[in-house]
This record gives sequence, structure tokens and C-alpha cells, in this order.
Amino acid sequence: MPDAMYRFPKGFLWGTTTAAHQVEGGNTLNNWFLWENEPGRIKDGSKSGLACDWWGGRWREDLRNAAEGGQNANRFSIEWSRVQPSSDRWDSAALDHYREMLAGMRQLGLKPVVTLHHFTDPIWIYEAGGWENDETPWHFEQFVRKVVTAFRDEVKFWVTLNEPNGLVVNAYVDGRFPPGKKDFKVAFRGVRNLMRGHARAYHAIHELQDDAIAGYALYYRGFLPKKEWFFLDAMVTRMLSRNLNEIFSTAIENGSVKFILSRDLVKEAIGTQDFIGIQYYSSDLVSFNPVKPGELFSRREYPPDARLSENGFMANVPQGLYQALDWARHFRLPIYITENGVEDSEDTLRPEYLVQHLHQVWRAANFNWNIKGYFHWSQIDNFEWERGWSQRFGLWGLDVATQRRIHRKSVDLYARICKENSVSSEMVRQYAPRVFDLLFPS
Repeated sequence: MPDAMYRFPKGFLWGTTTAAHQVEGGNTLNNWFLWENEPGRIKDGSKSGLACDWWGGRWREDLRNAAEGGQNANRFSIEWSRVQPSSDRWDSAALDHYREMLAGMRQLGLKPVVTLHHFTDPIWIYEAGGWENDETPWHFEQFVRKVVTAFRDEVKFWVTLNEPNGLVVNAYVDGRFPPGKKDFKVAFRGVRNLMRGHARAYHAIHELQDDAIAGYALYYRGFLPKKEWFFLDAMVTRMLSRNLNEIFSTAIENGSVKFILSRDLVKEAIGTQDFIGIQYYSSDLVSFNPVKPGELFSRREYPPDARLSENGFMANVPQGLYQALDWARHFRLPIYITENGVEDSEDTLRPEYLVQHLHQVWRAANFNWNIKGYFHWSQIDNFEWERGWSQRFGLWGLDVATQRRIHRKSVDLYARICKENSVSSEMVRQYAPRVFDLLFPS
């Protein structure tokens, strides 16, 4: 049978994403170290421990595996608490460590994409109120200035904040992240200060580096009304999207920060985005629920025909990624999928999830939407925040006790995609035959 092929644009970036606390290990300086040591905070009772031992040097092995797998870019984060362990001290040895990593990436042919804040704060920031404190945006700007000054000759592509909308919901609405509060008014202070922090970081980056590309990475959740004809389902669906997917993008468009019933102006945020970073994992069907004001009068469920991940944590809804890209293209900026992946310790769903989502990326690119790259979450299993080691998102598996890297078939599938800059019918037939007819109908 002749092969069919979905080809991606020339120069497309292919990579994976990691976050410092989730892979480095041994960090006792940030708020997540404190959080892990509070009973009941982590689902499986585990701790990050050595994580993937990147601080001990195992980043070399993982990034070599990435490069040998055809990847040409890598998104990773620099841990604020390592670089500035106290308000009055900068750690030059930590900067040297990251400089060595950047040199290693260049030698491997990986373009570095650096995230400056990926969910963690130094303990001294956390104990002063974290993002509830109006001084935190200023402190974050000083950290950004230190890092950009150190690495501006080696890094052009900066992500100021990772999923600030997701951070607000997890930390101040659902209470799953530190500080574990459930208060919409406190959440609004977090939104406003994260927006200010992003704006300060963006302006500092461009002041220090003329050729920089800067923006933030948005957590985009797909929402569709369960009954499209029912106006209350449509209303709460729109409300959810506005208060999760759009709170930061709206502020960047017009300076207006709105969350639930609170609003403010952050004029310095207007236009502080050189690209759109989309992080998409799954989608929900939404229906009106009059007895759930804390959930914006909504009930969320996965589409009944979607395959669920092994812990039921997410559903495979690739059309939601297309929905996210359709939303993002209206900003008329380059678009990068900065995270996308699925928990799957047995590596049975991941190949299907990967090719189906990449097919949606190809559809968008085929319409000449400005899609520039895709970063899979993640290169290797890592400590998944409040879910600990109970979830496995890596292309490569990890035996936490021995630090042994485990080769999964998704490694080979993603390597072929990256090297050939395409998804072919032959790849899908070999690695994800169950979805072949969906991607290549007769």
C-alpha cells in the first residue's frame, strides 16, 4: 500500500519540555520542598527526591537521547530558588550549572527555550506571601534580569511564566498547589501580580536583549457545551473559558485583568507577547449545575467516546488541540505547542495520542496558520507535582529507585516524526494501528 504523509513546515521545531523541580532533584530551597513534606499534600505520598538527577548530571544522558531522537530544540526551566536562594544572595555556581547545560544543548544541536518560572518560588518569596504579595513582581524582575544578562548570548527564546492561569487555579481556587488556598479574592491578587510579573519580565528581557523572543505559556483547556442547544450549558462553558483560558490573553490585548467578579488595569502588560505558547492536554463537556457556585455553576465530564488515560486523569480529545490553535491564530503571532502529552506507564495510549494530536497540528499548519513548533511533555518520567510519581508522562520511562532510563516504543515513534518532519501512514500502521483509519481513511 502506498504511503501517505502529513508533512510539517520547513524549520519546524521538535522538542520536549521539562521543569526544573520535576527533574533536577535535591532542591530544598523552594516552596515545593516544603509542600512535599506536609502530610497528605502529594497523592501517592512520594517526594521528588533525586527526581531525574539532572542536578547531579543526568541531564547529559536525557538530552543526548533527545538529540539522537531527532529533536532540534529543548524547553527547560531555570530554578529561581537555586539562582537566588535568599533575597540578598545570588549563587554563581548555580548559574555556572545552567551555563554548562546550555553549552551541552548547543553541542547537541538543540535550540534552548528557557522558562523563567515553572510553578516554584524560593522559600523566602513564599514566606513573604508569594504572588499575593505586591512586591513579588519586582523581585521576579530582578531574577529575570540576572538570568538574561548571564545567558543572553546563548538564549534567544524566553518563556516568562509557565501556565500562570493553571497556577492560579491550582494554588488559590482548588488548593492543590502551595499555598493551598480556596479563595476567589486571593486568586485575583495572584492573577494580577502574575500579570505584572510577566509584564516586568517581558520589558526587562527586551531592554537587555534586542533579538529576544518572549512570551508566556498558556494552559488551554478545551470546553464544549454538553447540549449545544441549551443556552445555560453554552453560558457556563463560555464563563469557564473566559476565566481560565482567556484571563491573561485579555490583559495582554487591552490591559484589563478580569477574574470572576474582580477586575483591574495592568496597562504595562499590553502587547507583552511575541508568540503564543499553547499547552493542551484534554477537553471537557460542560453542563449547567445550579448547586455548584464554586465551580462557576458547571459540571464537567469527558466525552463518552474518548479513551481515558490510565488513572482517568485525562481523555484523548485531539480535536481540542485544533480548537486551541484556532483560538490562538487570531492573535496573529507565531504559535508553539509548548506542552502536550499523556500519562501512560504502559505506553499503549501515548502513540495514539501523539499521532492524533499531531494530525490536528498538521491540519492547522496546512491552513497556513503560523504554527512553528511542538514540544512533547515530557522527555522522561518526572515528579508530577501534587500527583507525585503516580503518573508517567515520559517518552522514556524512569525507574526512580535506580535512575535507570527505560526505552519505550514512543521514543522510536517520536524520533521518526522528528527526523522525517512528518507523520506517515507507515508510522501509524506500525505504532498506532487502532487509529489508522481515523487518520488515513480509505
